[in-house]
Amino acid sequence: MLASGSDDQTVRLWDVHKGECLKILQEHTHWVRAVAFSPDNQKLATGSSDQTIKLWDIHTGKCLKTFQGHSNWVRALTFSPNGQILASSSDDQTVRLWNILSGKCLKTLHKHTDRVRTVVFSPDDHKLATGSSDQTIKLWDIHTGECLKTFHKHSDSVRTVAFSPDGKTLASCSNDQTIKLWDVETGECLKTLIDKLYEGMNITRVTGLTQAEKATLKALGAVEL
Repeated sequence: MLASGSDDQTVRLWDVHKGECLKILQEHTHWVRAVAFSPDNQKLATGSSDQTIKLWDIHTGKCLKTFQGHSNWVRALTFSPNGQILASSSDDQTVRLWNILSGKCLKTLHKHTDRVRTVVFSPDDHKLATGSSDQTIKLWDIHTGECLKTFHKHSDSVRTVAFSPDGKTLASCSNDQTIKLWDVETGECLKTLIDKLYEGMNITRVTGLTQAEKATLKALGAVEL
């Protein structure tokens, strides 16, 4: 099954093999920006620009709960590996942890200084990583709500973060056009991956470029001999 959220304020559930729409979920009152299946494939969480999160039964299409607390758009959602906690990130610069059964907000994480675009649990269910338009990634203890580390190296908004299966490495991608790999334990940036579109291009005699434009081309692989 595939789930999609849309600016038409609906969520659709699709049969992947047949391409048929199985259900249309309609309760949000603004754009639906995030969808996430629970680990047991029984429920779906959706986040919207209406500042709410909704939990659905995917078999009946019934809305089971509405989570309220964010004061701006909900950007991203993820379930904990054990399915008991839902994490949400928002343009209100916070991350919230929700109890799935009670619908209560367990913790609100405040440390980012711009919208929080992405959120992911570690495989061991003990940590949470978040990425923000403030150009940082933060690592949190989900039990205490403490910010354990802040990763600084990106020069633009962080779009997505992901843990390796063993939980030892964190990957992040950014509007700065790079992907970075981080050591979760030390916070060290292990590698920066960049697609050098102009690898080997000789710009020695090219005229009309500013110093900033030359610097950008060189960062993308151009050379000046």
